[in-house]
Amino acid sequence: MTTYIARPVLPTVLKELRSADDSGREMVPVTDEEGGAPLRCCLRRSERGERIALVSYAPLRRWAAQTGADPGAYDEQGPVFVHTEECAGPDLADHPFVRPGVLRVVRRYSADGHILGGRLLEIPGAETASEALDAALAEAFADPEVALVHVRAVEYGCFLYEVRRP
Repeated sequence: MTTYIARPVLPTVLKELRSADDSGREMVPVTDEEGGAPLRCCLRRSERGERIALVSYAPLRRWAAQTGADPGAYDEQGPVFVHTEECAGPDLADHPFVRPGVLRVVRRYSADGHILGGRLLEIPGAETASEALDAALAEAFADPEVALVHVRAVEYGCFLYEVRRP
């Protein structure tokens, strides 16, 4: 069982993104013919035939709006996959989107929304994958200046999920 909890995009935010994303664009639904898209609403891979959309999302901006932080130039937005309709959300017992050999970046942010650094992590064998991610998150949160962490995919730099201080 994982110590740190992956946070999906919240249902209230998903509702907004399905209307107009963080770039102001309307959602364009598609039927996922292949499956495998990393869904940020339920933190799992899509299944063939599901209705999904690629929307622009600014996770740090939305967090900053809640906390009063000013990330300045660190405010970025990028593409994320979501279901086109409300879904059940995640059913997590472990970290999502981990498999042996995959590369992840654990990016640390301060309370004012500035990047404090990051760590490249190669996920080891299946039996230790979650433990490796937990260890990287524990290392990140050992710094008292770290307020939250973004876990990102290396291949495209995509935001996968947020982890806040426990």
